[in-house]
Parts: sequence; structure tokens; C-alpha cells
Amino acid sequence: MASTLLSRPFLAHRFLKSSLSLTPKPQIFTSSFTKRPSHFCGSPAYLVYKASGVGSCASTFVRSKASISTQSMSLNEPVVSVDWLHANLKEPDMKVLDSSWYMPDEQRNPLQEYQVAHIPGALFFDVDGISDRSTKLPHMLPSEEGFAAAVSALGIENKDGVVVYDGKGIFSAARVWWMFRVFGHDRVWVLDGGLPRWRASGYDVESSASSDAILKASAASEAIEKVYQGQAVGPITFQTKFQPHLVWTLEQVMRNVEDKTHQIVDARSKARFDGFAAEPRKGIRSGHVPGSKCIPFPQILEGSQTLLPSDELKKRFDQEGITLDGPVVTSCGTGVTACILALGLHRLGKTDVPVYDGSWTEWGGHPDTPVSTSSRVYSNRDYESVTLTSPSCGRLTGGGSTVEPRSTSPHLYPYYIPMMRTSPHHGDEYLSS
Repeated sequence: MASTLLSRPFLAHRFLKSSLSLTPKPQIFTSSFTKRPSHFCGSPAYLVYKASGVGSCASTFVRSKASISTQSMSLNEPVVSVDWLHANLKEPDMKVLDSSWYMPDEQRNPLQEYQVAHIPGALFFDVDGISDRSTKLPHMLPSEEGFAAAVSALGIENKDGVVVYDGKGIFSAARVWWMFRVFGHDRVWVLDGGLPRWRASGYDVESSASSDAILKASAASEAIEKVYQGQAVGPITFQTKFQPHLVWTLEQVMRNVEDKTHQIVDARSKARFDGFAAEPRKGIRSGHVPGSKCIPFPQILEGSQTLLPSDELKKRFDQEGITLDGPVVTSCGTGVTACILALGLHRLGKTDVPVYDGSWTEWGGHPDTPVSTSSRVYSNRDYESVTLTSPSCGRLTGGGSTVEPRSTSPHLYPYYIPMMRTSPHHGDEYLSS
């Protein structure tokens, strides 16, 4: 797995090298959304784009108002607008990261998409590559040494302000935002609306990434690989300070099932949470952690894939019975969209929300963890065997009872839910991880 992940940036570099022979330097493409120079008016943090190209404020006024050093940016607000980033893009202490990542079923290559179009000057952060190489679970949090080595290879220092974005709006960028915070770097923000909003606002994108940018992405993967192999790396320009209260393990969730000290909120779709839809990864049971609640991550985003305002966010959590005065931990499929919930809670003032890193892929794939569905709780000891009588009908026996399960999938999972008359929702209205 590690070698595969490591090879991707180098393959991309060879691909890019050939393209650079035709294009000697990065190309800037002007968005087709606007034909004339754009002007802006508004507050420094959230300026309003004038699509007509005619504004009542001069661009010099915008620059003086919007250009705010990352040193003075609020740590309570977890996102920045595309207008703010555009005005501050060339600040010396600013680092921008394209942290795009997609579900396997989407068959999208984030590195190739980065090469085709990215925010000018942005570096590529490989979510799968900058991860724990000692586990089979996908893109788990790396060690402190591994993260420091990878981020240093990207040229990031502790003095830098970091803005992360992705190709969906707000998706995997929230994961990287959380990673930086786990390792003690609070001056990190998510670009609200991501690359889609950047382009829709008429801002330029860069194509044919420089060889230096690709080399840095490759060096980051190589550096973390060396750390896990016990080899020397350097130089280290980014010092980590691990924040254990921001990340939870399987053991902590297991204790919480009994102690109920924290409210667990799951970002997956309701169909997956209830156990009606199969998990996108084979061999993972359907259902949820007993006692947890569900807020599918799209429900805290606007239609434009920007974070909901505080009043609407609070309403969503209130509707699901989440007490903001009490401690909360978030979960999802593989620890990606759980970070979107943490992002929303951060906007509401809850800056200490931990994320269950292994999330449902770890919990649902573990033989000794209890699983709840919409009807009842199942544990590994409830049933001794599975007898399939047809592709869509089976029987669970043992524990003194028999339950007829619903199964329309050829993949046999070790846990089933009671027979449902409705059709399955494979993939549901969205995928989350």
C-alpha cells in the first residue's frame, strides 16, 4: 500500500515533465464566468463578488480592507472566503494546499485534477500519502514525526498561515484542517466553497503545475515513508505539538458506549447509519455505534457547498437532539466527513471536538464491537451462523432467536438487519467517508 501511494507522485512527475516540454511555465487561465475585471465591495472577511464587473468600490479599497495578515486572522472562524484568499494569495506567510480526495467509487484522480487546474501557487497535499503507514485502515492520522517530515518537505513552517481547499467545495479539506490542528497548528482555515466557488467567482486557475510543486508532493510522501522505515529525514521546518483531546480511538468509543460521557454524531447518510444501505467498502457491517446520532454532512452545507451560518448550524444540531453545552465526538466512514461536522461545531464555538479517526471502517470491521440498526442492537455473540436460502433472503440463527435479514447484495456481511420491503439505497444520495 505504501509503495503504491509513494509511486503516484513520481508517476505524476514523469507525466508532468513531458507536458512541461510543451508548456515551459505554469499557465494562468481566466475564468469564463467573467469577461471584464472584477470589483468587490464589503467587509474584509466576506466580500461580495460583483458578477457584472461594475462595483461601487475601487479595487485598491478592497485590497486595503481585505488584505489581512494571517497573524491577525481569527482562530474562532474555521473558514475564509474566496475573496479574502484572492486578496491575500501573495502574502509571504500564506501557504495554500489543494487537499482534494475522492471516494474510490468516484474514480477521480485528485493529483491529475490538481495538474489540470488549481489555485495559483497552491501545493498538493496527498490525503492518502500523508497517513499512517502501519495500518491497513485508509488515510489514518500519521505519527508526529511523519507529519512533521511530510509538511516540512512541502515547505511549510510554523509561522505560516495555511488555507486548505478541495475540488468539491467542503469535503476532504476539512480533514486536513483537522490534521493540522491535531498537531498543534491552529492558524489553518478551510476555503469556504473550495475550488468550485473560486472558479465560479471568476478567479484564475493555474494549469501545468511546476516541477517544483510536484517534487514537493513527491518529497512529502517519500519523507513520511522514511520515517516509518526508521530512516533519517530532514531538514524539519515544522514542529508538531500533539493535541490528544482532538482525536479518539476505538477503545475510547467502546468506553463511551458504556459511560455515555460524549454525544457521538455520525456524518454518514441516514440509510447507512440505520443499516438499510450497504457500506461502500466490502466486508464492513451496516449500522452505527450504539447511542450515536446522525447528521449527514451535506445538511450543514449550503447548496453552494459552503458552511451554513451559525444560526442554521445550531438549528441542525438542535433538531437531532445534540446538546452543544455537552461534549461531542464526530464519526463517519473513514474519518473524512466527520471533520466537516467538527468544522461546523468549531464555528459554533466548540473548538475541542474530537474526531474518531478509524470511524465506521474500523468499528464496522471489528469482530467485537456492538452495532445498532434502526430496529435493535447486534453484537458478535448474538448469532452463531448465517444460512442463505436465496440471494435476497437469509436467516440468522443462534442466541435463542431467528431473524430474517434483508440482503440484495451478493456480498455476505457478518451482520444483517431485519427484512425491509423497501428497495436498497446503494450509495444513497451521496457518499461519505
